[in-house]
Parts: sequence; structure tokens; C-alpha cells
Amino acid sequence: MITLKVNGVTRRFDGDPEMPLLWYLRDLLELTGTKYGCGRGLCGSCTIHVNGVQVQSCVTAIGSADGKSVATIEALGANVDHALQRAWMKNNVPQCGYCQSGQLMTAAALLKEKPKPTDQDIDTAMAGVICRCGTYQRIRQAIKDAAEVAL
Repeated sequence: MITLKVNGVTRRFDGDPEMPLLWYLRDLLELTGTKYGCGRGLCGSCTIHVNGVQVQSCVTAIGSADGKSVATIEALGANVDHALQRAWMKNNVPQCGYCQSGQLMTAAALLKEKPKPTDQDIDTAMAGVICRCGTYQRIRQAIKDAAEVAL
């Protein structure tokens, strides 16, 4: 039996421990904010946090999360009150929106590690999340704006 805490709620799973964490979150818990992109951990759309560290849930086995805390985009701010969410809206970041949960979760991890990131810090951290619409400049500005507000 695998036990993990997802967005603050204790969950148990008695299935295949090699199942990607993404499928558990989306299909069984119906937390569909985390997106499937490439299935190989390359695009970043499926980024979540496990014990505060960002991981690609499409290539992370649920068994590796046993006894750990998992945070998805749904935990970032259900009331759209997180500084990153407000900055995203202010800067009109999303176009198609598909990568945005991965972008936001990656940005949250960056700001946790570096509360006042430089452009280079932002570019390096965000390089793992592909935006097909090319809104990288707006993403960078939104992260800068969020960094100005106490998270």
C-alpha cells in the first residue's frame, strides 16, 4: 500500500507502484490541472512538487512518492490569490494555456529557492518547460512581478 499526501490530503493507492504519478493524479484523483505533454519528462507540462522539489510526474513512479507530500497546480491557489497567478493574469501570459500549470509550478519552485531571481536565474529555471506559443518574455516579466510581492 502506497500512502502519500496530495495537496494536504492523505491518499492511499494499492495498484502498480510503477504507474506514473501523473496518471494517478489525473485519472484516479481527477486533478486534471497537471497536463500530459510528451510522456518523457522533456516538456515540463506535468511539473509538480514532491516534498517541495519539482519533478516531472509523467516519468515519476507513484511508488517513489510513498510517504511523501505531493503538490499540484490545484494547491497553488484555488482562489487565484497566489502572487504568481496574479502576475500571470496581469501580464496576460497564457495563450493556449496548455503548459501553464508546468510553468507556474516551476516558477513557484524557483521563487522558493531564489526569492529575487535574475533574468539568467529565470531563464535557466524555466528552460525545462516548453511553451509552444512562445510567451517566454511575458513569463519572465510575470515571475519578476511576483518576486516583488511577498509569497
